[in-house]
Amino acid sequence: MKSKQIRKILNTTIVFLSFLHIVNTNAQKKIEKSDIENAMVKAMEWQEAHPIFALAPTDWTNGAYYIGVTRAHQATDNPIFLAALKTMGYTNDWKPLYRTHHADDVAISYAYLYANSTRKNLVDLSPTKEFLDIHLYEPNAWKDGTDKHAEKKILWWWCDALFMAPPVITLYAKQTGEQKYLDAMHKYYKETYDKLFDHEEQLFARDTRYQWGVNKKDLKEPNGKKIFWARGNGWVLGGLALILSDMPEDYEHRDFYVNLYKKMAARIKGLQQEDGLWRTSLLSPESFNHGEVSASGFYTFALAWGINNGLLNKAEYTPAVTKAWQALAACQHENGMVGWVQDIGADPQPASADSWQNYGTGAFLLAGSEILKLK
Repeated sequence: MKSKQIRKILNTTIVFLSFLHIVNTNAQKKIEKSDIENAMVKAMEWQEAHPIFALAPTDWTNGAYYIGVTRAHQATDNPIFLAALKTMGYTNDWKPLYRTHHADDVAISYAYLYANSTRKNLVDLSPTKEFLDIHLYEPNAWKDGTDKHAEKKILWWWCDALFMAPPVITLYAKQTGEQKYLDAMHKYYKETYDKLFDHEEQLFARDTRYQWGVNKKDLKEPNGKKIFWARGNGWVLGGLALILSDMPEDYEHRDFYVNLYKKMAARIKGLQQEDGLWRTSLLSPESFNHGEVSASGFYTFALAWGINNGLLNKAEYTPAVTKAWQALAACQHENGMVGWVQDIGADPQPASADSWQNYGTGAFLLAGSEILKLK
C-alpha cells in the first residue's frame, strides 16, 4: 500500500475516532421518538434542497431515497413526507427509467405504488406495469446468457438488484392481486441467490467477479479474506424486509425468504462494530476503519423490522439496533445532511464525514422508520 493511501486512511480514522467520542457520549441518552422524527424530517428537507442522481431523477439512487421517504411517511403519518412523494411522482409523470432490462430502473416505482395506496386514482401505474411486463416476460441478453460479459448471465446478476426490483414487484402483485408477478419475482430472485449467496459466510457476493473459485484469480482483502461489500449486503437484507412486508403469509415460497432473512440477520448482527456501525468491508473492517451509513442504515432498518414483526428475538437484537441508531444519528450534520456515506461503487471503499448520497439519506430514513416502532 502506498504511503499516501496509508496517510489518508490514518487521517480518516482519526476523524472517525473523534466522531466515536460523540457517539459514546450520547450512548447513555434515551432515544426520544420526537427526536427521531425531527432528525428524519431534517434529513429529507436537506436532501430535497440538494437533489442528486447518477442518471436521471428516476434512477436507482432516487429510487432508494424515496423508498426511505415512503417508509418515513408510513411510520409517522407526517404529511411532509407524502408531499415530497407526490411532488416527485407528478414531476416524473409516474414513470420508471428507460432500461427495461435493468432492475435498477424500476426502483422508483416503489414510491409510486406507495403513493397509489394513499388515495385512489392518484397514480398512473401503467408505465410501471409496462416496465415490469417487459422486464419479467420478454427476452434480453442477460436472461438469455448471451451478454459478452461473463458476470452478466442472469437477469439480476448483481446483488444490489435484490433491493431494486423484487420489493416493487411484490408490492405490485399485492396491489393488483396478480400472483404471476410474484412467481416471476421468485424465479429470478432464486436464480441470483443460487449464483451469489456464499453458504459458508452467509453473505452475498456483489457479483461473480467477487466469488472464489469462479475466476482465474480470486479477489481478496489484504487480510486474505473474501470481499463482502457492506452496502451490497445491505441492499439484500433491506430488500428482504421490504419483500416480506408485502408478501402474503400463505405464499408458497415465503419460508425461503424468512429463512434467508434470519440467516443474514444473525450474520450481520455478529459483524457490527463496537461503535454501532458496520465497516464498508464486512470481513476486513480494518481496511477502512470507520463506520459507513448507507449499509448501516439498511441493516438497522432490516434488523429493527425483524424485531417489530416477530422474526427476531427482541432481547437479543434491540441493543444492537438502538446502538446503531445512536451512531447513525451522530453522523447527521446540524443542517440535516447525513454524512459518512460511501460513494457509488461495487466494492468496499472509504467514506468521510462530508461524503453523502441520496441513497444514504434513504437508508437513514428507513432506519428511523423502524426504530420509531420499537416498544
